[in-house]
Amino acid sequence: MSDELTDPVFDELLAYLRRTRGFDFTGYKPTSLQRRINKRMQDVGIATFPDYVDYLEVHPDEFVHLFNTILINVTSFFRDPPVWEYVGKEVISQIVAGKPDARPIRVWSAGCASGEEAYTLAVILAEALGLDAFRERVKIYGTDVDNDALNQARQAAYTVKNLEDVRPDLVEKYFERNGERRLFRKDLRRNVIFGRHDLMQDAPISRVDLLVCRNCLMYLNAETQARILERFHFAVLDGGYMVLGKAELLLTHGNNFAAVDLKRRVFQKVSRGSPRSRLWLGGVGNGGADANAASPLVNHIRIREAAFDTGAVPQVIVDANGFLALANQQARAQFGLLAADLGRPFNDLDLSFRPAELRPAIDQASRELRPVTIREVVFVKGPSETEFLDVQVTPLKDYANNGFLGASITFTNVTPFQRLQEDLQKTNTELEAAYEELQSSSEELETTNEELQSTVEELETTNEELQSTNEELETMNEELQSANEELQTMNQELRQRSDELNQVNTFLESILRSFAGGVVVLDRDLMVLVWNHKAEDLWGLRPEEVKDKQFLNLDIGLPVGELRQPIWACLNGDGSPALTLDAVNRRGKSIRCQVHCSPLSGSDHDVRGAILLMEEVGAGKAHE
Repeated sequence: MSDELTDPVFDELLAYLRRTRGFDFTGYKPTSLQRRINKRMQDVGIATFPDYVDYLEVHPDEFVHLFNTILINVTSFFRDPPVWEYVGKEVISQIVAGKPDARPIRVWSAGCASGEEAYTLAVILAEALGLDAFRERVKIYGTDVDNDALNQARQAAYTVKNLEDVRPDLVEKYFERNGERRLFRKDLRRNVIFGRHDLMQDAPISRVDLLVCRNCLMYLNAETQARILERFHFAVLDGGYMVLGKAELLLTHGNNFAAVDLKRRVFQKVSRGSPRSRLWLGGVGNGGADANAASPLVNHIRIREAAFDTGAVPQVIVDANGFLALANQQARAQFGLLAADLGRPFNDLDLSFRPAELRPAIDQASRELRPVTIREVVFVKGPSETEFLDVQVTPLKDYANNGFLGASITFTNVTPFQRLQEDLQKTNTELEAAYEELQSSSEELETTNEELQSTVEELETTNEELQSTNEELETMNEELQSANEELQTMNQELRQRSDELNQVNTFLESILRSFAGGVVVLDRDLMVLVWNHKAEDLWGLRPEEVKDKQFLNLDIGLPVGELRQPIWACLNGDGSPALTLDAVNRRGKSIRCQVHCSPLSGSDHDVRGAILLMEEVGAGKAHE
C-alpha cells in the first residue's frame, strides 16, 4: 500500500511550508497529515488548500497554530507505567552493568515534546545510580522539532496535575515547590540538555546507550521510518537499547534492532560485525616548519601541496581525528567548501553525508586499512544538471608506525560512463527483443517463480498494512486525547463563569429585596426589565407577568400615563422631580404613592433606560 500523496494541490501546500519555513512534511503519512491540516483549516473557516496558502501569506502567525496542530504533543510522566518499570529494572541495570569503570552514560529522548519523558528518564537513572553518580556520569539529550515545546521543557516547571502519575515520594525527592508549580531539581537539571532536532534531516546524536522515541515514527511513512531507523542504528552503541511507542513495531528492520521485549517495544541494537570506531573530531596543526625557510624540503612540500590543489578530480583529506585537513581546488568548487572549513569536524560538514553518507565508509577504511568505493552516487548540481560520481575512500597509512594517519576521499565523475552504460543497456534491450520468441519457455518458468514471489510479497504487504492501521488508530487516539483535554479546559471555564454569574444574580436579588419601596427598571423602549418583590406587593403583579411588557400599558392601580413625561425626561438625560400620585394598591386601598425617576446609565455613561422607585407616603383620596 503506497503512502505517496496523489493530490497535487496538497503537494503545493507542503512545498510552500518547506520553502518558507523549512518544515518538510513529505515523510509523514498522507492520511494523518491531511486530516490534521484539514482540522486547522476548519478552525479558521477555510475550505481549500490554495485559499489556506493565501491565508498563511497574509497571517504569518498562523504557522505557529498549524505546526502545533500537526505536531501533536501528547506526553506525560511515566506514560505506560509497565514500560518504564521494565526499563528501570532490566534495561538500565544492563547498561550500568556494562560500564563498570564509571564511564559516562548517554541517553537520547527523541521527540521529547514538553520534556516529561526526558525528566522521567532522569528520575529512573537517578534512582538506579544514586544522585552523586547521576550528576557525574549521565547526560540526557531531549530533542524535538517544536521550539515552543522545547522552551516549556527547558523551564522544567509542571503543575500538580502534570505530576499525578508520579509516585508522591518521587515528587518530593525530585521536584521543588515554586508557588502552584513544581520545578525539577536544579542540581540534576544540568544533566538534561534540550535542543531542536529534525529526525528526517539532522545528523543523529551519537554514542548513546539508550534511545527512547515513543509514538513519533507512527506518523511517518515506511520509507522515512526506514531512513530514521538506520540513523538510530548509527546513534546507538553496540549492545545499546531502543524503546519505541506501543503502536510501533520493527517487523521489517530486524537487521538493525532485535526485539528484547516486543510487548513493551524494547529493542537492542544488532551489531554488523564492526567495532564502534568513529572518526571523532580533533584539531589540525599547522606544523612547526618556518614557512619562509628556503630549503629543498620546503620546496618539496610546496610542490606537493600545489600538485594536490590542482588535481584533476575533487579530493579532500580527513585526518585520524576526524577533522577536514585538506581540500583541493576542485573539491572546494564542487562542494562549496571554504578556507574556514579546514580544521572543522568533518561530521559537521554537509559533505559528510551529501552526496553520499561517507562516515561509515571512513570507519570501514580506517578499520580494514583498505580502500572503500561507493559507486554511481547521484549528485544533483542544479535543477537540470545531474552527475554520477564514484567515491573512493583510501586510508593513509603510517608505514613507520604501522598506524592510520587519515583518509583521502576522491570524487570521480563517471557520468559519461553512466551514459554509455545506459546506451549499452538500451542496445541490449533491443537485442533481447529479437530473441523473445526463443525465450518464451524460459519466461513461462520465470512467470511461475514471480507469481510465487508475488504471493510472498502480498503477505509482507498485509503485515505492513496491519502495522500501518495500528499506527493510524494510535494517532487518532492521540488526537482524541488532545481534543478531550481542550474540552475539559473549556468546561472548567464555563463552570467558573456560571458560578460567577450565579453570584452576581444572587447579589442583585439581595439588593432589590433590600429596597423599602417598589423598584421597576425600564429599557429605552419602556419595556419592563426588573420588577422587585415590593413592586409585586404594591400592585399585585408577579415579575413573570410584567417581564418584557410595555410599562405604560400595565393595568395597575398607579396612573402610569402621568409618568410618561418624567420617564422621557430621564431618558434624555434631564432631571425630574419626584411625583406624588393618587393610587390604589393590590388590596383596593387608596394610597398616596411617591415616584422617583432616575436614568439607568451604562459603563460608557450612555442612558440605557430608567429606574422607578415607588413608595407609599400615606393614605389619600381616590382620583376623580
